[in-house]
Formats: sequence, C-alpha cells, structure tokens
Amino acid sequence: MRQLGIPGAWVYEPKVFPDSRGSFHEWFRAADVTAATGRTLSLAQANCSVSARGTLRGVHYADVPPSQAKYVACVRGAVLDVIVDIRTGSPTFGQWEGVRLDDRDHSAVFLSEGLGHAFMALTDDATVVYLCSEGYAPAREHGINPLDPDLGIAWPSDVEPLLSDKDRDAPGLREAADRGLLPSFEACEDFQRQLRAAAGR
Repeated sequence: MRQLGIPGAWVYEPKVFPDSRGSFHEWFRAADVTAATGRTLSLAQANCSVSARGTLRGVHYADVPPSQAKYVACVRGAVLDVIVDIRTGSPTFGQWEGVRLDDRDHSAVFLSEGLGHAFMALTDDATVVYLCSEGYAPAREHGINPLDPDLGIAWPSDVEPLLSDKDRDAPGLREAADRGLLPSFEACEDFQRQLRAAAGR
C-alpha cells in the first residue's frame, strides 16, 4: 500500500506471479489495508461494472457519515481511475489524482469516506470491481460533473467521453460547495478517528 498525494487515498501494487498457465496475485489483503490506513474495511457490498471505451463514471460520493470507502481494481482491460478531494477545508481540496488500473499490473486503489471517485474506460469491456464499506443508498449519494473545468481533470484527449445523463447534469464543484452538498474535512477526519478507534489503532 502506497499513500497517494491526497490524504485518505492509497494505491495497492501487488506482486504478480506469472507462469506458462497465466498468473496469480493477491488483489486484496485486509491486513495490508489496516496496516496502511489504521482502520479496517468492512465489506457491505461488492460491485462490478463493464464499460465501453470512453465511458466516464463519476465523480461520485456519499454523505459522511457513513459515506462509502471503496477498494477498486480493474480485472479486464484498463481504466484511468481518479480520486478527487471534495472535502471542504481540506489542504488538498479540489485536487485530483489519477491511477491507471489494468489487467497487467493489477494495481488497486483504496479511497476513504468523503472522497470523490470517477473512472474512464480506456478499452472496450473494461471491467471494474470494487469493494464497498456501505451499501448503495440513493438518498445519500451525490455527484459532481467529471468535466467540470474547476476540477480540470486531465482525461485522455484521444477518447470521447460517454456520460450518463445523471453525471452530465451533476453540478460543478463550486455549485456543490455553494449548495452545501460537500462533506467537510473535519467531519471526515472525525469519522476516520472513530474507525481507527474501533480497529484499536
């Protein structure tokens, strides 16, 4: 587990064991997540999405608490996975970080509650699986337009983005902040302290 530049986000870079039959790797180790983050990832839901090249999903987030921590990997094809700091008052508010996830290196990302998440499929049939700490709850779910110029996410210029109507119509970062839709850094940090205490850290 390697911490990224945005507090609360990590990338997991597993050792892959290839041979003439294929390869093997451990794509999730609870002990590694706890050692790196100081908290456990309780599993409430596991999702799988298959996307055509150019499909852009996100930026999605949920109310804190309990929000939704995610552990994300791409098991077929490739995606550009993006974590966005949408926590008001955070030292990295409005910043984003992208990680290529693919079926060759088998990296995964972990993002804590309160962070925004999006990805773009770089190949057809890009298959993303993710473990979630909480189940999907529509009343607590929100989105920010992934093409918002204030975010300035550098999506690949050679791929035409395909968005759902919901993501296309989502507010920009400033509008979401003005409407009081974003989680605060303080509330997220308080929630993380509770999770670490529960894990005995």
